[in-house]
Amino acid sequence: MTLPSDPFMLLSMINMKLRDDYPSLDELCAAEDIDRNELESRLREAGFDYLPEANQFR
Repeated sequence: MTLPSDPFMLLSMINMKLRDDYPSLDELCAAEDIDRNELESRLREAGFDYLPEANQFR
């Protein structure tokens, strides 16, 4: 999967997939072949953190 370079587009896409298709970030990353550390780093730089209890980035 190609991830958007814009952090807000990335946030929107990842949260939509978490909401609609995957029960956890680990499952999304495994299924979509995404490096979890890289994803979290990119979103953290934009001010967003993953909240497992909500299964989304905020």
